[in-house]
Amino acid sequence: MKNWIMSIGVICLIGALYILPVAFSERRADDSANDSLQKTENACEIFIEVEGQKDKIPLETYIVGVVAAEMPVSFNKEALKAQAIAARTYALKTTNYGKNAIAPTVARQVYYNKEQRKANWTSNFPGNEKKIVEAITETEGQVLLYNNELITAMFHSTSNGQTESAYGYSGNDLPYLQSVASTFDQASPKFATIKEWTLAQWNALWSIKWQASDFGRMQLFLNDSGRVDRLQLGDNVWSGREIRTLLQLPSTDFKISYNAKVGKVQVATKGYGHGVGMSQYGADAMASEGKTASDILHYYYQQIEIKKIDACLK
Repeated sequence: MKNWIMSIGVICLIGALYILPVAFSERRADDSANDSLQKTENACEIFIEVEGQKDKIPLETYIVGVVAAEMPVSFNKEALKAQAIAARTYALKTTNYGKNAIAPTVARQVYYNKEQRKANWTSNFPGNEKKIVEAITETEGQVLLYNNELITAMFHSTSNGQTESAYGYSGNDLPYLQSVASTFDQASPKFATIKEWTLAQWNALWSIKWQASDFGRMQLFLNDSGRVDRLQLGDNVWSGREIRTLLQLPSTDFKISYNAKVGKVQVATKGYGHGVGMSQYGADAMASEGKTASDILHYYYQQIEIKKIDACLK
């Protein structure tokens, strides 16, 4: 009997010596696979190269800096979330998913790093940063697509009451950038401005010399959104965008007059920015009425989808 028990013990010992190494080997294989998956996920993270910044910036960290720079932190969170999604889309489209650098300018997207945000917000930094980070976290990875492609998610501060179409702005028609009403913008502090020049100051800007009588015979031709398509004075023609740049105007919705009583050229403008895509003040007004980020984005960008990107497929 003892011999039989000893024989069973020997057999169990041999089995254990065989099975245990295999089990540990499988566990090590699982751990290795998990490590490999984690490394793959990290490798898929998108980094954005911002001109003037020393190191590349993780995409979501970059979006925090863009939203903080591009939209007032006092705005409703749903407006901030809409801005985050639009800014993320614009960044990925412009940089080709991080392959190219992007300038931190109004011509692209303004970006404030953490030090700049601290300097701008001073004692309000903790609360403001928390609000912005929450808006980015709640929309993490979300982008705007048309026909399964990133859109050119243009946005601006304040419209003239009607957004500009891509065709009206550049002559290139885009189905998702059409003109829509944005009447809430009239409450924006940037909605209306007036600039003045003496006639001598005015003439110093132009390649021709204006006479007081010229302001009565010039012609302004407007496009469908009420913005100036071109200005004509005799044989001279300028586009609305050329005039805006020349005079450093807030928008291309402008009227020019000469006030003889004060001897000043006066230019009255409506709106702030190019007017294409999402109006930021319009977005905040919609959020104040209970609209979600999705509602806002589907209003200002037509026929689009909001989807979360899979960076590993890029």
